[in-house]
Amino acid sequence: MASDCVFCRIVAGELPADVIERGDGWMVFADIAPAAPTHLLAIPTCHVSGVAATVDENPGLVADLVGALTTHARRAGFEDDGYRLVINQGRDGAQSVPHLHVHLLAGRLLDWPPG
Repeated sequence: MASDCVFCRIVAGELPADVIERGDGWMVFADIAPAAPTHLLAIPTCHVSGVAATVDENPGLVADLVGALTTHARRAGFEDDGYRLVINQGRDGAQSVPHLHVHLLAGRLLDWPPG
């Protein structure tokens, strides 16, 4: 855990979050500034700085996070109309929190390109 990381503080229960689900090594919660009617985040419960760090350390972690969000999207009925999964890496990639997280955006038509 990184004491200055907002997501580590959420995992530790130091900051509130609308937790949707917890799994082995990950959790899903609602984004506090939603960009779509449904905007969830999946994060590892251990501190990982970003997706680039998983290549060597734990390549299956991204699959776990994507799987958790895909399962939620399926249960919520977004499979037919669609949804978007987003991973930002680094400053130029618009990663606002330096802790790996995957966004699920759904519930409206999503424009392309996104940024």
